[in-house]
Amino acid sequence: MSTIANYTPRLAEKYKKDVVPALMKRFNYKSPMQVPRLEKICLNRGVNGAVTDKKLIDIAVEELTLITGQKAVPTVSKKDISNFKLRKNMPIGARVTLRGDKMYEFLDRLISASLPRVRDFKGVNDKSFDGRGNYSLGITEQIIFPEIDIDKVNKITGMDITFVTSAQTNEEAYELLKELGMPFKNIKKDQEA
Repeated sequence: MSTIANYTPRLAEKYKKDVVPALMKRFNYKSPMQVPRLEKICLNRGVNGAVTDKKLIDIAVEELTLITGQKAVPTVSKKDISNFKLRKNMPIGARVTLRGDKMYEFLDRLISASLPRVRDFKGVNDKSFDGRGNYSLGITEQIIFPEIDIDKVNKITGMDITFVTSAQTNEEAYELLKELGMPFKNIKKDQEA
């Protein structure tokens, strides 16, 4: 029981030991508290065909729960759209927000196990920052995650993963995620420095 209480994820240790000193040196921060940190990871998945088949929502929630290790919740529509046969408060997707140890564990599995399983993987796009230090990543197939049993999947769908950081600029967020091990595609920024 005491070993679980003392457990710290590998990337949380790396952040304290390696990332904070590297970013302090790179951006000339005066205090370690100024160094940007990863605050949360949000996974969101819209379910195509959820209006006609309610079981698809349950499957999406179950798969997101398996992938993250935390219970996912269904998302509902905010308004009526008659062209899509959509009514207000109908379930149309699933989402989960990770913080703390589960966030670092998920990021570690994403970087070391899941992204390398993407076909013809050459790195993730470094253009998906929002201007406020947050990064979004689109996954086209849920089967890249080792937790998903490929034989039980009846429909291949994707999801959006958003990394919310405390960084003020895109450059700070880029350096933070790169130091944590995110395999960015574009290396021009590295050559300029």
